[in-house]
Amino acid sequence: MGVTLDTLDTVVLCWLPDVMVSMGLFQPDTDIFDRRDVLREDYQPEEIVGRDEELQQYISALQPVINGDQPANIFLYGKAGVGKTACTRYLLSELKTDAADYGIDLTTVRTNCEDLSTSYQVAIQLINKFRDPSDQLKPTGYPRRQVNEWLWEELDAIGGTIIIVFDEVDHIDDDSILYQIPRARANGNLEQSKVGIIGISNDFKFRESLSSKVQSSLCEKEVQFPAYNANELRDILRTRADIAFYDGVIPHEVIAKCAAFGAKDAGDARQSLDLLMEAGDVAVEQDADQVCEEHVDEARALLEQSRIIDGVAGLTQQGHLVLYALLMLYEEGETPVRARDVQNRYEIVCKRAATEPLVPRRMRDHLGELAMLGIATRIERNKGESGGRYYEYSLDTNPDLLLEALAETVDMVGVTDAIQTRLDGEI
Repeated sequence: MGVTLDTLDTVVLCWLPDVMVSMGLFQPDTDIFDRRDVLREDYQPEEIVGRDEELQQYISALQPVINGDQPANIFLYGKAGVGKTACTRYLLSELKTDAADYGIDLTTVRTNCEDLSTSYQVAIQLINKFRDPSDQLKPTGYPRRQVNEWLWEELDAIGGTIIIVFDEVDHIDDDSILYQIPRARANGNLEQSKVGIIGISNDFKFRESLSSKVQSSLCEKEVQFPAYNANELRDILRTRADIAFYDGVIPHEVIAKCAAFGAKDAGDARQSLDLLMEAGDVAVEQDADQVCEEHVDEARALLEQSRIIDGVAGLTQQGHLVLYALLMLYEEGETPVRARDVQNRYEIVCKRAATEPLVPRRMRDHLGELAMLGIATRIERNKGESGGRYYEYSLDTNPDLLLEALAETVDMVGVTDAIQTRLDGEI
């Protein structure tokens, strides 16, 4: 008797559950990771490692809250991954607990300014954080004065002491809100609330871009977070690894290698933790019993490729053209190079792409963005009175991966002899 489609369905349906029960497609990992999420960015450790001096400065700056006084305005700066946000979360959590013990009404609110470019947008987002979901403001369409009045009403309705954390505060182009909030009580806009600001920035030069009146208020207390050294990164990684992995899975040399890469690149704990997590993932994929140094090497190559692809994808077309101009100069052995020389090559690239070039100042902004992303390096030179101070730029990324990520730009602009030589070498 032949098997019909109906009977075949019946056979499969009867057979499949038995197979799935004994041999599931997905099974929990029992060899490498115990608590993988401990290595993620949003994990808040119970203790902060490698930041004793910065924590002490930070605690001193927050002390007025416990005294029942107007909170100080605090500005934190340092590169990404050096503990600014982690320390802020940790201390504000401790502060709220201690404040409650002393009968102090403390409210903390955090807003990330990455996608906000104006004080107006920041004020709207703050108001919506305080309001019920059914009473949210639209992004635009209100007079600025009215928005400010609503903000003061919301803050005063909360009462007590309020600390507002502006993460990535350097994305705000105008600094009016950074001036108005710290002075709101003195200007009679607030009566029931005492408000303080904590500004967090990855840009060391952001402070210089603020008006003098904002500097004196926002930067009342400053804490600088330097890059982690290899020893500090080893301590951080070991503390997390002891929780994230099963016993005996992460040998000392793996921790040391991940820390060394992180210290060499930027002193970035986030980068080192990502590398350790990726190395664990590689070990899981290879069904290994332990994470080894070879897994770290493979993980680093995978992360580098992902970082470049994501970084280049996030650039504008002009950013792609600036990067391609710098890549050309690198391949020709002309780097490190001054911005004015990048500008010359960039204008040629724009002409080939039938695109109007940016003025030098805007082109330098794109070079700065490449440096901030870790795709390029920016080195400050000081030639004294005769030569003055200036920056030189070079690549800090695998050029083969860059060419792959810039494939559309390469097709549009064309190649130089040096670029063609590299492309021929890939074939």
